[in-house]
Amino acid sequence: MPSSDSVKVAVRVRPFSQREKNAGSRCVISMNSNITTIQDPKNPSNVKTFTFDLAYWSHSGFIKDQDGKLISADPSSKYAGQREVFHDLGEGVLDSAWQGYNATLLAYGPTGSGKSYSMIGYGANRGIIPVVCEELFKTIQNKEKNWQYQVTFSMLEIYNEQVIDLLSKVKKPGGLKVREDQQQGFYVDGLKLVPCDSYAQIERLMEQGTKIRTTASTSMNATSSRSHMVITLQFKQIFLKEDITKQSIINLVDLAGSERQKSSRSEGDRLREGSRVNLSLTTLGNVISALAEAAVGKKVLHVPYRDSVLTKLLQSALGGNSRTIMIASISPADICYEETLSTLRYAERTKKIKNKAVINASPTEKLIKELKAENCNLLSRLSSLRNSGKRVADETKELRCLLAENELRIQAIQATWEYRLEEARKEWEQQYAAVTQEGRMVETFPYLVNINEDPQLSGVLKYVIQDGSSDIGQSSSNAITLRGLGILQKHATITNTGGKVSITPQVNCKVIVNGVPIVVKTKLQHLDRIILGSNNAYLYVGPPVDRTSEDLSRYDYDFVQSELAAAKGFSVDKLGAGNKKDGKPDPSVLAVFHDYIKLMPLIAEANQMSVELKKDLKLELKVKNLASSDSRGYDLQKEIIIKVTHNITNQVWVWSKSKFINRKFLMEELYQRFLDGENVQVDNESDPFWDPVEIIHLGSAHIWLQSLAYCMKLEEQIELLNSEGKEEAILLINIIPCSPNGRAFGEDEMVIDPLEMLGKRIDFKIHISQCLGVKWIKEVAQRGIQIGYKFYDLPHSLYTKPAWKNVNPKLEELTQFSALNTSHEFLNYLQKNALIVDLWGLQEGCAELDFSQQDMAITPKGSIFIDNPKAEIPNHADLNTGNPVAELYQKLLKLEQETELLRDINRALREENVHLKEKLKECQTDTSSKTLKSPIKKLATKTTSSASKDSCAVCNSRISCDAEFAKALKAFYQNMNVIRGQFLKLKHYRPPEEDNVQLLRQFAEKQSYMLKDFGDQLESSISKLKNDVALIIKKKRERLANSKQ
Repeated sequence: MPSSDSVKVAVRVRPFSQREKNAGSRCVISMNSNITTIQDPKNPSNVKTFTFDLAYWSHSGFIKDQDGKLISADPSSKYAGQREVFHDLGEGVLDSAWQGYNATLLAYGPTGSGKSYSMIGYGANRGIIPVVCEELFKTIQNKEKNWQYQVTFSMLEIYNEQVIDLLSKVKKPGGLKVREDQQQGFYVDGLKLVPCDSYAQIERLMEQGTKIRTTASTSMNATSSRSHMVITLQFKQIFLKEDITKQSIINLVDLAGSERQKSSRSEGDRLREGSRVNLSLTTLGNVISALAEAAVGKKVLHVPYRDSVLTKLLQSALGGNSRTIMIASISPADICYEETLSTLRYAERTKKIKNKAVINASPTEKLIKELKAENCNLLSRLSSLRNSGKRVADETKELRCLLAENELRIQAIQATWEYRLEEARKEWEQQYAAVTQEGRMVETFPYLVNINEDPQLSGVLKYVIQDGSSDIGQSSSNAITLRGLGILQKHATITNTGGKVSITPQVNCKVIVNGVPIVVKTKLQHLDRIILGSNNAYLYVGPPVDRTSEDLSRYDYDFVQSELAAAKGFSVDKLGAGNKKDGKPDPSVLAVFHDYIKLMPLIAEANQMSVELKKDLKLELKVKNLASSDSRGYDLQKEIIIKVTHNITNQVWVWSKSKFINRKFLMEELYQRFLDGENVQVDNESDPFWDPVEIIHLGSAHIWLQSLAYCMKLEEQIELLNSEGKEEAILLINIIPCSPNGRAFGEDEMVIDPLEMLGKRIDFKIHISQCLGVKWIKEVAQRGIQIGYKFYDLPHSLYTKPAWKNVNPKLEELTQFSALNTSHEFLNYLQKNALIVDLWGLQEGCAELDFSQQDMAITPKGSIFIDNPKAEIPNHADLNTGNPVAELYQKLLKLEQETELLRDINRALREENVHLKEKLKECQTDTSSKTLKSPIKKLATKTTSSASKDSCAVCNSRISCDAEFAKALKAFYQNMNVIRGQFLKLKHYRPPEEDNVQLLRQFAEKQSYMLKDFGDQLESSISKLKNDVALIIKKKRERLANSKQ
């Protein structure tokens, strides 16, 4: 009876990597027993909890012992080392194998999460695979001698849906084929299966496989993070006395980095997602999802095992005849939150899968029994023929032939194991001799050793630098043959003169030493880092006299890439990583830095493929929103983007990170076809290097709206800055308060307190006059621009008409806006927010932005309605319908027009009334002196006249003071806009990227001048406002004093 077992799932969290330490990352993972909790770094109250069979805390609480093993720091530590992981998982695999069950162990997680460390290990901290192999042979040696054990080892890699035999020195074009057999299911045809009788032999085979894997990954431009490695042990137990055979297949699988599953379809990429490079991992996810749904009783019509090479080979491991364990490796860092959460959810689905494992009978022993039984039948038939005395020559001859053939097959089956084992021993001895020779050479001469993204593949390839000159390159005639993307036939010459080693690049050959490109002969120092071609990294180990006991493992892939980034001037400080209240860097900034470092080598590879495939593209890493802020002045979240430029047409595209990664997969497919000599001519729609021409966001400017809240005109000449804070153009823009009919307000119509406008109507115009010095068009004269902005609660942005082929285009776009019943929210918006104006770059052939005012509520006079939070005002074009809302709206417009007319009449009447009053006073004064005879009447008249004069004086004084105060505020706000622009410049002013003392001194001097200028202007503006207010108050007091006299 088959046993029904769920897939056993364990999760393991590793320590911080050096890159995460340098970035000041924070741990977001916690574990308690078998419960794992993850906290959202952006929202700490958002905590998710997962329960697995096992949870291993390997993040902290450990020390290194004298042998280099990581062990618990003290008895109270919950640290789980390699020994604890093997005890729970590795011993489970061995127990299943000894019982005759198939067993599978899968390692899943993002690149760099510790999968390979758990599976293979590093140095003294050996992983599950080597310990399983060693323990298997230890147990075999202690078993009874009348039992026979056969162990066969194979090692393969799956990349780009091709199966590569890592134990074969000959690479078959297109890889090995996966075929299906009714008895054994899917298998790899032609895979080398090596008989082994000791762990030492397996250890040597793993070293050989790793070396071939490293060489292949360099040649094919395929890092191990994009490939799956499968080690298979076929373990057979033959019990001679009982005539019983048990056979187990142990699959130990190190899967590709799970971040490769991220969808780019959501990013709007026109090309298919994933490509063949990560098809297997995507299909594995689909298989697990289907099996998980089936396990909880849902109806599943199809499980897509046949959709990829990996899932074909793992069919028995997932839902079939196997006992399966998955270890999910995760990073503790906040900058890896999304990938870690995705891994935990994936593991949670996997644990729902149920397998049906059975104890396996050996097909070979069955065949021997069947052949022996058939021989017995043949012998009895021959005997019966003799006993009957019949002479049937033909039948007798045929039976004897069958009998002889079966005997030969039995002998061949029984003799195969000993013969194959002997052949494997001979090959192992030859390889051991070669390795011993290499070991002696590196002890004598300086050498280069490879640095790989996968720590398991670093230090595998060693190239000895003997005395004299040695050419380096792809050509087999070179003293040192290196294959890799961007390495030419003769790439460089390395010279060893008496232990002094130097390297000289050939013309147009890329060589980088310690992060700095070189073009001339350069002396190498012990432990220098060298990059050849696009991304082939090596560590130079000097002659024995220069060597120390320093640990070479610190010079890993992250070290090389961080060094390269630092040499280019890229750092966390450049990203503006301001500290939070808790004193820790912003996780979003750290995540961008992490992405930049990870993508650097991929960009270098893509550029090299573009050169070799003659695509004429240049890809550059950029940081979106590096120097950009939102409408309230807060920094926008930064993210990595890729700027793509065509070297000939100067067309520009901007790709997201996900879109680039997807395109990189497809580029690799096309490049591999190029290496295989196939035709790589594809149409545009299938070309990963091509995209339709698109409009490009060039930069933006902030126009602060405080003056509009006081009904003051704003005239701005402002810089449009790109995401790096550099000027792209100058924009001339005015914001003009006005009446509903468009008449611009004068200074006497300003308000002192914005709350005076609450509940009233506000009208204003935005006038975009001209753009000056547009760099986008300076670079390529055939280009154009559009300006866009979105004001308050408008449903979408408004755009100017396109302006082409003019560095200083006149735009003259005038748009009026109306708020019928001004709300608190709108007044608050005006006082605290800026209008963000965006500059868009047009290219020949791209679609222009829609500059119509569709979906906007517009008055008959063409003014656009804003500040309408409750309901969307119907479009003026739709007001002719007979519904009640439209009728009410027409009445509202009519009332508004009548109110405005009454305001104009009232204004005119007030002016006329003042004029009449003044004339009346003059007449009254003249008349009173002539006609009034009574002293009482004279006194009354005099008193009335005096009171009237006092009232007019006070009124005139208040009006005069208000106007002067409004003027003072206007001047102050205009000055503050200039100062705010200076502050933004100062904020984004960065030191030079080069370590040059002279440049740093110039930077410091300029920054000091800018700070002084900023402080002087700020102090001057505040001082002027104080003086203006003091003068206004003084004048007001004088006028009041005069009016009382």
